[in-house]
Amino acid sequence: MIAFVKRPQPSKLWTIVTPLLAVLITMVLGGILFALMGKDPLEAIRTIFWDPLFHEQFASYSRPQLLVKAAPLILIAIGLSLGFKAGIWNIGAEGQYIMGALAGASVGLALYPMDAWFIFPLMVIAGAIGGTLWAMIPAILKTRFNTNEILVSLMLVYVAEQLLASAALGWLRDPDGNGFPGSRNLSRIDSMSNPELIAGTGAHWGVIAAFAAVVAAYVLINKHMLGFQIRLSGESPRAAGFAGVNAKRLVLFCLGTAGALAGLAGIFEVTGPAGQISIDFNSGYGFTAIIVAFLGRLHPVGILLAGLLLALTFIGGELAQFMLGLPSASIQVFQGMLLMTLLAMDILVNYRVVWTSKKERAQ
Repeated sequence: MIAFVKRPQPSKLWTIVTPLLAVLITMVLGGILFALMGKDPLEAIRTIFWDPLFHEQFASYSRPQLLVKAAPLILIAIGLSLGFKAGIWNIGAEGQYIMGALAGASVGLALYPMDAWFIFPLMVIAGAIGGTLWAMIPAILKTRFNTNEILVSLMLVYVAEQLLASAALGWLRDPDGNGFPGSRNLSRIDSMSNPELIAGTGAHWGVIAAFAAVVAAYVLINKHMLGFQIRLSGESPRAAGFAGVNAKRLVLFCLGTAGALAGLAGIFEVTGPAGQISIDFNSGYGFTAIIVAFLGRLHPVGILLAGLLLALTFIGGELAQFMLGLPSASIQVFQGMLLMTLLAMDILVNYRVVWTSKKERAQ
């Protein structure tokens, strides 16, 4: 009979192995799901993971999209990981992403049709501030009234979505758009656009910011006293209190940083790939980034790799919908399987699997 024995210390080996194992098991479970839907499971898995990178017809388009899709996921996940490490559970990054896009786009459109070099940097700053201020709502409520940041940040996502709809239908709607909802196309306005920096790569300023965030988070967590305080607070809040860690300041920092990075992801997206504020501008990046953060073990380098992997499932999923007729919901289920499998595999990090005989069980 199988038994689980608590490890004295979490296994470093299994910490690295379990994400890889989770991906393989998800492929198997996903194959079963696709087979039940009447699709060839091997063809579906190949279409999702292989064809976007190596298919003769589609790879030239799909490869640049990998960085385009991964950049907002990595930016948001890096911010979330800081809070998660400290035991601060920000589930509302989607709302912070939306508010960053709204704040940045509002600043740019307020200056339209001015054509000046400083408009885009000003929009980026406004995007970061917008995301930060939205994240400060659950942060201040938690530090002042000890509210639950999970519920507050999550509920604020729905408020942000309503503000997004209001902007697309009202105060940011394109006056030359013949009444259709949505703002002007920012990606077509030179002073507000976030273009591809290296032709054929998909790399824009958001990609640069994502890589910079990975480096900055790595240095912070491993080389700075604040990073030590974040890790200590997550592992032992009581010990952090004895060590003089200011818990309230840490909440403000972690939520504020997460909001700023989510806001940056929003403004880089609305000035680049998305192009405009629209009713369906938010595409679930804030929620998917939670999967990225945990798949990457809350480690900056792991988040970078996990972001690229999830971006691959986005692109491959779209390709599977086009080539195999798979519904979009099945791809979302597949991505959800990845998180559930990873959480299930986490037991191997803290427990050893042992076989016990009848005699041992009787004792």
